[in-house]
Amino acid sequence: MREIQFREALGEAMSEEMRRDEKVFLMGEEVAEYNGAYKVSQGMLDEFGPERVIDTPIAELGFSGVGVGAAMNGLRPIIEFMTFNFSLVAIDQVINSAAKMMSMSGGQFNIPMVFRGPTGNAGMLSSQHSQNFESWYANCPGLKVVIPANPYDAKGLLKSSIRDNDPVIFMESELMYGDKGEVPESEYLLPIGVADVKREGTDVTLVSFGKMIKVALEAAEEAAKDGISVEVIDLRTVRPIDYATVVKSVKKTNRVVVLEEAWPLAAISSEIAYHVQKFAFDYLDAPVTRVNSMDVPLPYAPTLIDVIIPNVKRTMDAIKSVTYR
Repeated sequence: MREIQFREALGEAMSEEMRRDEKVFLMGEEVAEYNGAYKVSQGMLDEFGPERVIDTPIAELGFSGVGVGAAMNGLRPIIEFMTFNFSLVAIDQVINSAAKMMSMSGGQFNIPMVFRGPTGNAGMLSSQHSQNFESWYANCPGLKVVIPANPYDAKGLLKSSIRDNDPVIFMESELMYGDKGEVPESEYLLPIGVADVKREGTDVTLVSFGKMIKVALEAAEEAAKDGISVEVIDLRTVRPIDYATVVKSVKKTNRVVVLEEAWPLAAISSEIAYHVQKFAFDYLDAPVTRVNSMDVPLPYAPTLIDVIIPNVKRTMDAIKSVTYR
């Protein structure tokens, strides 16, 4: 094991897969000459050249469509959005081409490609650059949606995503690119659709994913000081969702809080709440509780951001609520 940054883990995953398979290539804004907007693709242009690490114009709809066509012709594109806020410009290609092509072609065309980049709040970027779209993409059949929470998971899941024969939405956090974690030097893969129990507990199940896992783990530490044992489950992927791991945990703890950065309506937390009440209703000793961002566009002011997005205090309030503290 060695300790590397989140961005380095992603860069290693892409480079290893490009060395392994000449059909894999990277395309997006500033990925080549600038070494990536967040330096994820640092050094890749020098190693693989401009035919496989390709700078694009600011035209997400266009280069996403080029990626879909390349995938239809046997290549394995990695399409980088500078932020998933910009993916709205390309959503027609993602939803109506990439996600549906296998079905519409009667199975003649797989679309083995990855759309990746940062998602969610990154601090003082205001309303148009601070949104979470995981529930939007997870709503669409034909896509897989992956959201890792640490460098180890990021590398293993990105390698699996690149090898997958279906289109994968791979969402990162701009605030996590500098996070460090232990990553093996030897090759490894992590399966898509399998949750991970980040912390075992007996009193409350706390379900989350992405950078909110850091909030969840901190809240679990705070709860332990009050004698509350919190089990933290990292979904890692939100399509497909590992419902079985969540239900198994709820049957043990009898209480569940779902922590998610996105807006509350039609969110991943809504889906988890539905599934828990359907398959673990008789085990619940308290209502399913959610912690989401407030239902407003995120402002610029950091004082307001701190109030609107989920934090440790709001998560602790939810944990105390379901344990009747």
